[in-house]
Amino acid sequence: MLSRRYLLLSVFLTGWSVLAVEMAAARLLGAFFGTGNLVWATIIGFILVYLTLGYFLGGHAADRRPTPGLWCALLLAAGESVALVAWAFHPLMRRVGAFLDPTAGARLAALFAAAILLLLLPVTLLGMVAPLALRLALRTREEAGRTSGLLYAVSTLGSLLGTFATTLGLIPLLGVRRTLVLHAAILVLLGLEGLRQCCGLRRALAWGWLLLPPVGLWVWFGNVPLKPTAGLLYATESAYNYIYVVERNGYRILYLNEGLGQHSIYHPQQLAFDGPWMHFLAGPFLNPPPFSRDDVARMAIIGLAGGTAARQAAQAFPGVVIDGFEIDPQVVEVGRRYFALDQVPNLRVWAVDGRFGIRQRPGPYDLIIVDAFRVPDIPWHLTTVEFFRLLRARLSPQGVVAVNVGRLPGDRRLVNSLATTMAQVFPVVYGMDIPGSLNSVLYAAVDPKAGPAHLPVQAARLEREGAPAFLVRAVSNAAAFPAALAPGPVLTDESLTGEDVTNGLVLAFLQQMLWGQRPLSADR
Repeated sequence: MLSRRYLLLSVFLTGWSVLAVEMAAARLLGAFFGTGNLVWATIIGFILVYLTLGYFLGGHAADRRPTPGLWCALLLAAGESVALVAWAFHPLMRRVGAFLDPTAGARLAALFAAAILLLLLPVTLLGMVAPLALRLALRTREEAGRTSGLLYAVSTLGSLLGTFATTLGLIPLLGVRRTLVLHAAILVLLGLEGLRQCCGLRRALAWGWLLLPPVGLWVWFGNVPLKPTAGLLYATESAYNYIYVVERNGYRILYLNEGLGQHSIYHPQQLAFDGPWMHFLAGPFLNPPPFSRDDVARMAIIGLAGGTAARQAAQAFPGVVIDGFEIDPQVVEVGRRYFALDQVPNLRVWAVDGRFGIRQRPGPYDLIIVDAFRVPDIPWHLTTVEFFRLLRARLSPQGVVAVNVGRLPGDRRLVNSLATTMAQVFPVVYGMDIPGSLNSVLYAAVDPKAGPAHLPVQAARLEREGAPAFLVRAVSNAAAFPAALAPGPVLTDESLTGEDVTNGLVLAFLQQMLWGQRPLSADR
């Protein structure tokens, strides 16, 4: 016979484990596919499907065989299946990823496959626990309502605490794989305790070997990085990201999560990186002459990362004061340790969300950089009319906003939507396509006299004045590679956002794949 106290504890910890598995699965999948709302919707949807299946099967089993032995078997099997998820995810992703084009549509297809293959068994088994627990805990028909209410309340409380403890405590402290292994061990221990109560200590000890897989994985994961990468210098997990630094040929590169984009580059003797960081700095030179480098006195960067744009800006605009906003404090620490972030002159770092942080700073800024986008992940609150109104309120009369936007292959809907949205707030909006990439930079100026016609003149003047070569090249490229902008839907806090537009692109690409249509070609 299983004690009532033990059943309540088991229901609490299984409710906790369901949400822990969900949070950990989101982090595992986010390391490959990003963390947009399509990822979350997929995970939540499948979790609910599997729980539904588990409740159905558990109720059927509770009617046919409501025995303590079945209860213990469910817990033991659930623990082993959670350990299996922790062990199998990355080998599976490497095999699947070898046959996939790294585009949003292909990533979504792999996401569905990974969720089906890896979450089905543990979540279904955990779902089966609740109906069986009710049957085992029920003593008389008269107390059915009270007993079921208590079990559901205890399970829900466990899920609530599991959500916050896993996201804010366990994953940053232990890492996502060890978090899964810890819960696997807890479930196995619960099963063994049940065996001790119903079948005796000898039977529990006979099945004690089931603790070996979680314990072995715990030790192994302490020595194997989440994403083995050539040249890996450092790797860690935070409440927001899987963070890793790679060193190649003297260059340090910061990657986050799925690793499809370089978030920062550092070399102690070089500043001329041809990515979006350099091209942000062309924005102020949309202003008509005699605007000069000395007129950029204050600037802000939303999405500071390791500080590549800040280091270039400090060189391009002597004496500029920079406010850098980075939501992930661990990314800031990595920037200080590996990307010389503390050596950037006049840089003040704020480890807060960019929209919240810019609202707290009075300005005025002469340049605001927004570098927090990566398709398919779009922080929707950084794409709306309301956000750009906030930025304009923080700009000087000659201020400019520069936004990095990643395009999906062959489709400019996101770029066009953002440009149209910015045009609701600013009199001048201009875009350029960064050569050799699928990135565009959108510029928006406060001064109605600003425009791309000034860029060639400014580039020539900067070259004569001996400005850094990377700044001259950035301004020249901004003039030479204009983006073909078209009208798009306006994005707002209340309705359509940038993430909604991106989701449409992902689904359209997936539909093409399913119908066997030829994939869209990449923009050049």
